[in-house]
Amino acid sequence: MSVPRLVIAAPSSGSGKTTVATGLMAAFAERGLAVSPHKAGPDYIDPGYHALATGRPGRNLDAFMCGPELVAPLFAHGSAGCDLAVVEGVMGLYDGAAGRGELASTAQVAKLLRAPVVLVVDASSQSRSVAALVHGFASFDPQVRLGGVILNKVGSDRHEAMLREALEEAGMPVLGVMRRAPQVATPSRHLGLVPVAERRADAVAAVAALAGQVRAGCDLDALMALARTAPPLDCAAWSPRDAVSAVPDAGGRRPVVAVAGGAAFTFSYAEHAELLTASGAEVVTFDPLRDESLPEGASGLVIGGGFPEVYAPELSANEPLRKAVADFAASGGPVAAECAGLLYLARSLDGKPMCGVLDADARMSERLTLGYREAVAVTDSSLAAAGTRLRGHEFHRTVIEPGAGAEPAWGFTHPERRVEGFVRQGVHASYLHTHWAARPSVARRFAEAAAAHR
Repeated sequence: MSVPRLVIAAPSSGSGKTTVATGLMAAFAERGLAVSPHKAGPDYIDPGYHALATGRPGRNLDAFMCGPELVAPLFAHGSAGCDLAVVEGVMGLYDGAAGRGELASTAQVAKLLRAPVVLVVDASSQSRSVAALVHGFASFDPQVRLGGVILNKVGSDRHEAMLREALEEAGMPVLGVMRRAPQVATPSRHLGLVPVAERRADAVAAVAALAGQVRAGCDLDALMALARTAPPLDCAAWSPRDAVSAVPDAGGRRPVVAVAGGAAFTFSYAEHAELLTASGAEVVTFDPLRDESLPEGASGLVIGGGFPEVYAPELSANEPLRKAVADFAASGGPVAAECAGLLYLARSLDGKPMCGVLDADARMSERLTLGYREAVAVTDSSLAAAGTRLRGHEFHRTVIEPGAGAEPAWGFTHPERRVEGFVRQGVHASYLHTHWAARPSVARRFAEAAAAHR
């Protein structure tokens, strides 16, 4: 399997990775290329902008949650048939899971994909020192192939000339120079960029502006030539059907699994829907902000991550749907809720009535909860049998009280020991974001529970 590919990395967060990666995706797509977008790490928001830039699903490559062995197969699955793949890194090039060495770092992903790395450097406060910085990143791990740099926030022609001279002495190609410019309008709030689904028209304009900046400042031909130097990957593409052991067609109507979407519930991994489909389910999206009933025939309900705290008044005002969700849960229907879904199932969120499925209340907090988790299922549920082990990720500025029910969803074993979440009848609700490709039996178990409930 051979797809030309680049990993866009940086010395640290805030250097301009997302600007450059999204702009490159859009600029190459404008040339008529089929561009496969990827994001290292667990982030949900950047892939939304990548999808807008390319017209293809943004996919995550997370070596902690899925294991290093799945990074290349998942990449091959997402990039099949494409002319180019662009992978946006996470944090600094060598930053990964805390205390785990290179695990889940951009560098590890680049090595697993045998992909050349382009380093985006914020050059706003340096000149010749840029060569020392780039030399350090290039030599730190000889297995990481640094193919060139893109200089960001360059102030003037003279500044550019000094930077180029220093990097020429260091033998490092300059593949692009981005001048200091007003920031393209990509507003942020408490958990990062505002998702595409909440500002689609503005996001389309922002992505077009990023493409223009990159087109003007970067050598697209040289970048494509570098991407073509990536050798073939010696692995088979991941297959959702193979991952769930090729569930046979029962010959009858497929169970309908309703998946929450819309502006309030934007966080999901593309592989989840693919695994549910391969497990025999029909996946249908609904919008809790607009729809007053669940999709017809729904026998399973997935409510993933997002920003219900931003839309609490609107979600609360949709009483018919809140009642439909509560009735579905009371009937024993399988419900898988992660983070935003947990808040929506609570009795209240910031004082606004929610679905009342859980005897718990949620509110915004000043404290950011962020990090990878190792977890084991404490209670048998529609999602996982007790004892099932998964790795996941927490990312929220809310708290729910109590934090766990009489039958908790997960027991965390690292980095701290505690129980978390709720299992009640068919409901599995938790703050933990998981990637089902790491444990496809989760998707199959849920689809089977939906079929049984139907």
